[in-house]
Amino acid sequence: MLEPAPKPQQTDDGSWRTYNLMRHLPCRVVDWMEWLDRWGYVTAGMSLLILGMLIFVHSWYVFVLGAMQTGLLVAGLKLLNDLLLVIILLELYRTVIRFLQTGILALEPYLAVGIIACTRRILTASAELSHQPEVTDIMFQRYLWDVGLNVVVIMVLILAVYLIRQRPGPVTPQVSGPRL
Repeated sequence: MLEPAPKPQQTDDGSWRTYNLMRHLPCRVVDWMEWLDRWGYVTAGMSLLILGMLIFVHSWYVFVLGAMQTGLLVAGLKLLNDLLLVIILLELYRTVIRFLQTGILALEPYLAVGIIACTRRILTASAELSHQPEVTDIMFQRYLWDVGLNVVVIMVLILAVYLIRQRPGPVTPQVSGPRL
């Protein structure tokens, strides 16, 4: 591929030098792409925060109306389910903030989100089963499988969190020299 001829440019001291635009263009494109990537994380993080706040307000509104119509237990379970969703969104938001601050994407927050999501599913399945007019053997077996598998996933995720916390941290090089 032919490169365009270098363009002459005048320097501060009055001399002329050639400047090859194509040689420096990839750096500018990469810088621009990194800037867009950073703003993508910022907008995604803000979206998570706004969505979490909207769900929080809406959940309490539905709870107040539902407590008067369907009863406190049903409305409370729905509120708990929604609040756990808000916690998941806030944990993801916090992960985006940590990534923007450090440039490192940590694994542990995603494990916490998985634990919260499985807990949320267990509560939802329990609430669904308790409000069935008639519970058949097949429905109860599906419920037991659903809860059992979610408990197993929670235990595996807790083990993963434990193992991550037990691993040694990054080794920092020691500077050898005279001690005072």
